[in-house]
Amino acid sequence: MSSLASRRLLREIGQVNVLAVRNGSHGPPVPMQKLLIGKREVVGFGINGEANYVDTVMAPFPAIRFKEDAGEIVHLREKEKGDWKKMTKEEKKVLYRASFCQTLVETEAPTGEWKSITGIILGGISLALCGYMWMNKYVYGELPETITNDELKKAQIERMIAMRVNPIEGFASNYDYEKGRWKE
Repeated sequence: MSSLASRRLLREIGQVNVLAVRNGSHGPPVPMQKLLIGKREVVGFGINGEANYVDTVMAPFPAIRFKEDAGEIVHLREKEKGDWKKMTKEEKKVLYRASFCQTLVETEAPTGEWKSITGIILGGISLALCGYMWMNKYVYGELPETITNDELKKAQIERMIAMRVNPIEGFASNYDYEKGRWKE
């Protein structure tokens, strides 16, 4: 792959650092340029020193401006170098929007994403309930008579007491064998 084709590929991918490797030396690669930022001005370090734009409260000053300097913005940049009291409020807002996409308040504003998350959770719960009801109707059989019939339950309890099932900590520990009744 030729160097011209590789550069074209890097331009098509997006913002990529192009590195120049020193010939014959073992030092680190030296950054040469940043592709696809257009004519936007690099104004700071940013989050990690790369020339990219991110609106975040943690790093409120991005490395590059949001918009390119063109048209009205060029004239406002010149006017900005003078007295700010001579600028109108609208001009200051246009300059701000040229440098930043959102204000910090807009960045922290709720997005309403909780609504979709709640909908997905409720949909999952309703799907699970439908699956549970389907399992009860078509998969599980009838309950055994030993659970549903009261006479059979009493007979089973009497048999457990007669066999002294778990007499120390279990079921039979609550029965007083000397008096023949349940402990109080």
